[in-house]
Parts: sequence; structure tokens; C-alpha cells
Amino acid sequence: MTPRTFALVALTLAACSRPDPNADGPTTTASGRTVIQNKGSDTLVNVAQAWAESYAEVEPNVAIAVTGGGSGTGISSMINGTVDIANASRKMKDKEIASAKDNGIDPVEHIVGHDALAIFLHPDNPMTEISISQLAAVYGEGGEIETWSQLGVTVPGCDSDEVIRVSRQNNSGTYAYFKKAVLGKTVEYKLGSRDMHGSKDVVDLVAHTPCAIGYSGLAYANDHVATPCVKATDDGACVAPEVATASDGTYPIARPLLMYTAGEPQGAVKTYMDWIQSDTGQCIILDKGYAPVRNVTCG
Repeated sequence: MTPRTFALVALTLAACSRPDPNADGPTTTASGRTVIQNKGSDTLVNVAQAWAESYAEVEPNVAIAVTGGGSGTGISSMINGTVDIANASRKMKDKEIASAKDNGIDPVEHIVGHDALAIFLHPDNPMTEISISQLAAVYGEGGEIETWSQLGVTVPGCDSDEVIRVSRQNNSGTYAYFKKAVLGKTVEYKLGSRDMHGSKDVVDLVAHTPCAIGYSGLAYANDHVATPCVKATDDGACVAPEVATASDGTYPIARPLLMYTAGEPQGAVKTYMDWIQSDTGQCIILDKGYAPVRNVTCG
């Protein structure tokens, strides 16, 4: 069964057995199959679907219903009691934690991997490195960089010289993490960016737009885009976005990948979370292009 096929099967099961917000833990179908609802980060959705497909072979009586929608959507659903696990590419905000506690929920954070948030350029773009301050000047409100010539390059096919900023929608954990890590707490994004629903959409647009620059999870990198190295300071070392640099934290825009549960996981949810942290689960996240939480040997 392919990940897409399994996801459709799982979602069909989920549609027949929606969680009761007042109930604890996953639901059970009429046939006795346990359904764990897993929702959130677009960055993690492909990994989550791969985990779900593989876990179906381990525990045939447990279905993992995976949906995306963004970190904020997943966290909100966990707070409301409509999912068992929320995927997130950023930490919960203080107001989200407060809202959860008001709802009688004590969120527990689980680090399930690490990511290097890559910068994407059109493959014909000759720029091989960029600094955090340059990224802030490109994306941040009041930032002075609007053209590629200001960055010292001429991009073939970009006759206007305009830097076309590709970003994510504001319910995305990637959007929130980039803002915090690159722009800082007090600076907002410039208006006028092309805000995409998913990471794949960012990469696809950049791949077909010579003037574009975008950002998203490392696992979405492909041969149709270029990924420059990034410097923490203008005169610092330039570090490439790779699994190794995400794992050791040397990449300037590295981040943990998270799952949240409403309290310490129990029963089927705990068994599943433990499996994700096992060598098998961690080899799957490595295969998908992210760094595992520890060194693993994969066949």
C-alpha cells in the first residue's frame, strides 16, 4: 500500500469515527480497530504518512489518520481534543499553552527529529551563499533589499531584477520559525510576498520562477532548485543545509521537529510514539531527508 493509499484509507476510517472532544485517547471503529488522529505541520506530513504506512504493518489493528494543515492547525486541534497527536515545526506559543491548560490539557512536547530550514533559489541563480542579515533585509519589514543586484548577482531570466519573495501562510510553523530565527521577535514580514499553503508549493514556484527566493524544510529540496549555504553573521562560516548540520546545530536555521500530546501519552498512542523514537521510526525520518534525534544505523 502506498503512503497516499494508506492515508486515504486512514482518513476514511477517521470520517466514520471522529474523536469525541470529551473523550480520552483514540477512538475505536465498529470492527474494533483503533484510530489515532494525527494532524498539523506540513513540514512533517510526508514523514507522518510514511510512519503511518509502516506502522500499519507493525500494528494492523491500529490506523494512523494523518492530515496536514499547518502547525497552528494541529496544535489547535490538540487543544480542542479532536486529535491525539499534533505535528509541529515550531514550539507551542505561550498563549497556546495557556489555552490548553484552560481546557484542562497539559501539553507534552516530543522531539521526533531535526530539520535544516533551507533557502531555495532557481537553479540558474548564481548566488551560492547568503547571510541571516541579508535574509532579514529581503523578507523583513523595512528591509532594504528588493533586487538581486543589491545582493551582487545577476540572475539569468530575471529581467526585472526584482527579488520575488516566496513565503508560507501564517498558520505554518515554518513561517513562525523563520520569523523568529531570521527576522526576530519585533520585525514583521514585508507585505507583497507570495504566501504558499505548503512546502512543496514553495519549491515548485521557485523552481519555475528565476527571480524567486523561498524557504522550507530540507526534505523538500530537489534537483530543480538550488540551496545556498547560510552564514549566521556576514563574516562567519557558510554552512550548507544538510542532515548532519541540522543534527549538530551548526546550520544557522536548524530546528527541532515536534509532536505534542495532551498529557503523557497512554495506551496505543504511547506505543506509537515509542515506535517513532525507535531505530525503525528514526530511520524512516532519515530516509525522508530529516535528521533523526540520535545516531542510528539503517539498513
